[in-house]
Amino acid sequence: MRITGGIYTGRTVKMPEGDLQIRPAMDRMRESVFGVLGDLSGNSFLDLFAGSGIIGLEAASRGANPVVCVEKDRKKFPVLLENAAISEPPLFCKAIPAETFILRNKTPFDILFLDPPFDYPFKMQLLERVDRSPSLKIGSLVLIHFPREDRLPERVGTLEGYDMRIYGRSIVRFYKKL
Repeated sequence: MRITGGIYTGRTVKMPEGDLQIRPAMDRMRESVFGVLGDLSGNSFLDLFAGSGIIGLEAASRGANPVVCVEKDRKKFPVLLENAAISEPPLFCKAIPAETFILRNKTPFDILFLDPPFDYPFKMQLLERVDRSPSLKIGSLVLIHFPREDRLPERVGTLEGYDMRIYGRSIVRFYKKL
């Protein structure tokens, strides 16, 4: 897999070996989402369910700093750390469940990207938890990647949907913290 834009364009990112239930975000989807976001210079970025770290690296490649990647799977974590080292400054990587990170984190981010496994049954509860957490501030953006079969509302608490992009059988919904 390759980084699609920014200063690290074309750099190869490793994928964890074996059947580790990883679903890398599609190149076209990543390129489109980051095209919508534009230059991320001066913005902090949180990549929940980071897997290989490709989303965090795409953000860093476009100027986001700091970038935090959260992945609970200890089998994926060494590859995430290796990939994170591409970035200068390096990405911060946390080996913790996304839900626990959201509960414990006290620092707000400008942009949060949620990419739970497609079969993750708690997407709505995750959005509600994120909405109530100190991980957001007024104006923060929350993006969630989910399967087309799932239904997520236009509004979740103080998160107001403002865009939605469809990529085959997946959707990325954009919310803004009001």
